[in-house]
Amino acid sequence: MPLEFKLPDVGEGLTEGELLAWLVKEGDQVREGQPLARVETDKAVVEIPAPRDGVVLKLLFAEGATIRVGEVFVILGDLGEQAAPGPPTGVGVVGELEEAPPEPSEPMVTPKRAVLATPVVRKLAKDLGVDLTQVKGSGPEGRILEADVQQATAPTPPPVHKVRKYDLYGYIEHVPFKGMRRTIARNVNRAFQSTVPVTAMDEADITELFALKQRQRQIAHNRGIHLTLLPFVIRAVIPALKAQPFLNATLDEQADEIILKKYYNIGIATDTPEGLMVPVIKNAGDKSILEMASEIQQLAAQARDRSIDIADLQGGTFTITNYGAVGGLWGTPIMNYPEVGILGVGRRQELPRWWQDQVQIRQILPLVLTFDHRVVDGGQAARFLRQVIAYLEEPALMLLGG
Repeated sequence: MPLEFKLPDVGEGLTEGELLAWLVKEGDQVREGQPLARVETDKAVVEIPAPRDGVVLKLLFAEGATIRVGEVFVILGDLGEQAAPGPPTGVGVVGELEEAPPEPSEPMVTPKRAVLATPVVRKLAKDLGVDLTQVKGSGPEGRILEADVQQATAPTPPPVHKVRKYDLYGYIEHVPFKGMRRTIARNVNRAFQSTVPVTAMDEADITELFALKQRQRQIAHNRGIHLTLLPFVIRAVIPALKAQPFLNATLDEQADEIILKKYYNIGIATDTPEGLMVPVIKNAGDKSILEMASEIQQLAAQARDRSIDIADLQGGTFTITNYGAVGGLWGTPIMNYPEVGILGVGRRQELPRWWQDQVQIRQILPLVLTFDHRVVDGGQAARFLRQVIAYLEEPALMLLGG
């Protein structure tokens, strides 16, 4: 019996995906687990595996279509089976259906016209179920050819909408607002509307830490690891979160509860060609500096080429955004909802500071903390920042764990 395979929820809360490519064609035999299609979700590009052995009887969507979770998108069966006829499927345009025009009070009668076609063409039309009176012939004197019948059975392409290439002031480009861009917009909008964001700013003198990192670069390089300041920042954040647990939490408004997380999964905001993604370092407090550096490097590369596993984008409890890596100095980060805190790290600068009774050039790192004031008070946020700074300014604390 044919199986109507529905698009599964391959990610937490996934509602739809864009069909990038079919990896099989109708009539192909497939094995359970074999990839059928490549689908772009709001977080990653995933391959949808076959749920069973069988034959591909029908592909119900064209590449580029948007498919909702739970919607049948392919029919599988056994050799010799036929897919049951069903309602027409979408061709990539998702939206509200226009209201159908009212039916006329009296049926409209289309007058029959003379059909010019050879017996071979008439038989082909009969076999394909084509009404020749509705086919426009391309032969001499309107004669219907075999190609005309074949064309009549081809699926109607979606309407092409004319898009203006310019406005009143000059040339413009229309970019589809979908996929990751639409998801990012939805997420930041929800975060901004669902929280009470407050931002605190400070700076850390990381002269000693920077010197330590520079000394360890070759060791990391020998292991194929690019060592940056980011894993050191993560290491400094963990004890600060333990001391200020309300920053490692979520708010359950329906239950009127604050959920304190006893694990520390640190999201790393990552700039990719498709937009912002946030891979998560799971159980970051249990990993060494080099382990975190290696994992950051690997996850960032996977995020940029869209090969990252959706599981690696879930489960975060607190996020760090290192906009200093692209030259940013200060900012007001937006939280990664439903988290209640995000730490922004700016560009390291060499600046004059009063140090040991004299002015010296020091390595200064800007830090910005955005927090949800419904859950976190200003005092908690300030103490969190000061503890992070203390660890960054005295690297030995990271080794002592205090």
